[in-house]
This record gives sequence, structure tokens and C-alpha cells, in this order.
Amino acid sequence: MAVYANLIIDQGSDFRSTITVEDTTSNIVNLENYTGRGQMRKTYTSNTAYDFTVEIPNPSLGELTISLNSEITTGIKPGRYVYDIEIISSAGVITRVLEGQVEVTPRVTR
Repeated sequence: MAVYANLIIDQGSDFRSTITVEDTTSNIVNLENYTGRGQMRKTYTSNTAYDFTVEIPNPSLGELTISLNSEITTGIKPGRYVYDIEIISSAGVITRVLEGQVEVTPRVTR
């Protein structure tokens, strides 16, 4: 069910993206009673991880918002990373809904 999407994050800036979660038949998934989580890492096996803030602002519309604030992105070295986003049902079922690569672009203005 996971959608593959590459992201670009500007080092030192706030990052925010909203997606709509759909099932395999393109129907919107009602995210009522779900929570979300997500991380990015340099490689799949890296110990260092950056946690996305995952919010579900409109559960009935299947909307999921991921974000990193500028304090976090300032500390991320420019380069390519991998990430994924998961939703967890109230019954504890974990589903990956989004995955891909993240390109962190270097900051010039400090």
C-alpha cells in the first residue's frame, strides 16, 4: 500500500508536506483512530534517525501531515537519505503508507 515519493528538504528550513492516504483501489482511507510515525536515516541500517512529526488533521479525508522544524533540519548534513511513514490503527496494525528518498539541500544563509 505504500506510495513511493521523493522529498526535498532545505537544510535550516521548516519542512511540511500533506498527503492523502488511499487504499489499493484509490479510495480514501479514513484515519479516524489512527496515529502516525516516520523517520529518515542516511541508510536503512543507520543508527542515527530523524523523527518526522506526523499529524492527522482531517481523518475522514485521509489527510496526513509530516513535518520537521528548522531546528532539526539545521542539524542534518546535506545529502541523500531514506525515509518511511507508517500509520498505526487502534488495534495496533502497522501499515507503511509512504516511502522514498530525501534530498537535503545545503544551507547558504546562516
